[in-house]
Formats: sequence, structure tokens, C-alpha cells
Amino acid sequence: MLVVVAMGVSGCGKSTIGSKLAAALDGDYAEGDAFHPPANVAKMKSGQPLDDTDRQPWLEAMAAAIGRWSRQARPTVLACSALKRAYRDILRTGSPELRFVYLAGDKTLIAARLAARTDHFMPAALLDSQFAALEPPGSDEAITVSIDQPPDAIVAEAVAKLACFGPRASTRASAR
Repeated sequence: MLVVVAMGVSGCGKSTIGSKLAAALDGDYAEGDAFHPPANVAKMKSGQPLDDTDRQPWLEAMAAAIGRWSRQARPTVLACSALKRAYRDILRTGSPELRFVYLAGDKTLIAARLAARTDHFMPAALLDSQFAALEPPGSDEAITVSIDQPPDAIVAEAVAKLACFGPRASTRASAR
């Protein structure tokens, strides 16, 4: 079954769009942050960016979950930064048919969103490190959707683009 990763830097809307996309696909939603070991969360809370060593067990845990979800009867959408191609490659080990929806936005817009956010462990000060690590995916790797539009429009665009991938994208999405 279809598994989609809603990806991008912190503050781009992965959780909001991911949960709405899951509902639009009549599927399930999973929060990538829930896969972080406590040490990673503590490091980020203290204002320190994660390095590749920190991310490895997190990525492997999500890849294992992606493998399980790909064998279920319902689609699943996972919110995960997936900043580098190497990280996306690890996630794809769970399912070679994994789809990515890259939520693209400029730094000014995302910084404003992060400044207004009070309920997340990721401090706005780490946004620079997120953009420094980001390797934007090409069209061969992900669907790109601009976040400078309302959430429902973002979801509608993502659903339409996912439908182009054929019947595995979701029979419900193509019927909408």
C-alpha cells in the first residue's frame, strides 16, 4: 500500500499537511518525531543540531515502520524532515515504492511560522542548520508543493500529483 513521507525543514508544515493528506487518502498518519530516541530530543531542545550519527537509528526505525505500513491495507503518511538524499535512501529501504512530498518554502516564511510556534521541542534557532543540511529533492525523487498557499490547497495539489503515480497512489485520491 502507498506510504508517503511529507518532508521538509522544521516549520514547513509536515505535521499539519501530513495529517490532512492522510485523511484525504483515507489513511493513517505517523509523526516522525515520535521515532526519535530521547537523547535526540534532549539534544535538539538544548539548541544543538543533530548529526548523521544521531539520525541513523531514527531513520532506521522509520524505515522498518515504512516496511510494515507498505504491507497494510491502508495508506500511511509519515511526517519526517528527510533533509538529505542519503536519509531518503535509508527510508526507501522500507519500501522501494515510497513516495515523498517535499513541502518547499522560503526561509523567511518558515522562520515566521517557527517564531509563532510554542508547542514544539525544535527551537527556531536551529532553522539555519536545517537549511544548511537540506538537499532539496529533484523531480526524480519527490513531488514538490509550495507551502505559500492554504493547507487545503497544499493537500489538494499533493493528492493530484500523487494520483499521477498510478493506482497505488490511492484509489480514493484519484476519485476525489
